Amino acid sequence: MDILMNILLALHIIGVASLLGGMLVQMKKMKTGETTILPAIMHGAWTMLATGLIMVGIAEMKWHPGAAFHIWLAIKVVILLVIVVIALMNRKKPKLAGWVLPVLVVLTVLNIFVAVFRPQGS
Repeated sequence: MDILMNILLALHIIGVASLLGGMLVQMKKMKTGETTILPAIMHGAWTMLATGLIMVGIAEMKWHPGAAFHIWLAIKVVILLVIVVIALMNRKKPKLAGWVLPVLVVLTVLNIFVAVFRPQGS
């Protein structure tokens, strides 16, 4: 089970890298207003969501985490769902509104910080 969790965690981190990397690539284009939702952004968000949910399922079966875990998990899932919804709503637009990319970057970084700075034991 530990090997599976490590594989899923690695895939989750790759998803974060794809999501954040896809957005950072677009930052240069923000000055001209030619930003778009790259496939890397969508693939990264879906990868994070899928691997995250699978890891939670395994954690529930194996460790029976407490309420603090569920609170932090809910925060992470809500942030990620907002990212997915914003990306889905804007993925076919030839140009993004000026707020879309910065909001996606901030939400992605916030999600990383929530994961890293959760209380110990949760």
